[in-house]
Amino acid sequence: MARKHTWNIYEKGYDEVAEYLKGNDVIIIPMGSTEKHGAHCPLGTDSLTTMGVVEKAAEVAKTCYTPLIPVGYSPHHMGEMGQGTGTLTFSGDTYRRVVYDMAMSMIYHGFNKLVFVTHHGSNSKVIDDVLRRIRYETGCFVCWYKTPTERTYSLIGDIIEGPPEETPGWHAGEVETSTAWAADEGTVDMSKAKPDRTHAPRWMGEAFSKHDGSGFVTFMGAENIWVPMEHHEYSDTATIGNPLRATKEKGIKYFEIAGEALGQFLEEVKKFDIVVPDEKRHFTNRA
Repeated sequence: MARKHTWNIYEKGYDEVAEYLKGNDVIIIPMGSTEKHGAHCPLGTDSLTTMGVVEKAAEVAKTCYTPLIPVGYSPHHMGEMGQGTGTLTFSGDTYRRVVYDMAMSMIYHGFNKLVFVTHHGSNSKVIDDVLRRIRYETGCFVCWYKTPTERTYSLIGDIIEGPPEETPGWHAGEVETSTAWAADEGTVDMSKAKPDRTHAPRWMGEAFSKHDGSGFVTFMGAENIWVPMEHHEYSDTATIGNPLRATKEKGIKYFEIAGEALGQFLEEVKKFDIVVPDEKRHFTNRA
């Protein structure tokens, strides 16, 4: 019986990965999260969205990917005890170590170009130094690819129906509810869906405001103050946006558009003339 065709190295034999490397030295490394996303969406919404994009892109660019890391950097979603039940988080130090070890494992085996992909915005907060370390130590190409949300929606503008006062939403709102629905219909309970918006932490007083899920608050009309807030301090329900505008069809369309865009990026990455010297592939600190 022959093994099924797949781009996931988890489902390939080691000899098949070695054969793949003869023609393509790019690897996708999907990074997810398991965290509170409103009551209507699953904790794995970001992971489902990440994989929907990665799987489409892999087909477009004929590029392999590693298994998803389903835990991310989500300390702000833990909440008070009983608020973010089920949420998992790595500390920043642990997360950086996971990123480093995943990268060095792939470089050790012969990959020269690593594309980390995530839909969870907070995964991007703690990785600049480790990506630089990987690049400085090995000379590989490494990057962090963030899938589009309502806040960065030039790619997906035709999908979004919400007016400006509903966007940028991005957390269990129109887009994420749609992508979770499309990825696994049984994980979404629309009977629990309701629109909600953000606000500045109430303890900051009326001089401050907030209009999205970033770490910034607005003061005197300027959105230039980063505060390490807990998610429940600025979002009462962990829903930011209007999930009632979500449809399964929008999620399918999102995966097509976002996956095609990532696939085209991967095609460009293939052209980069970057090869890690053999002496820099040694993953000697792997124990």
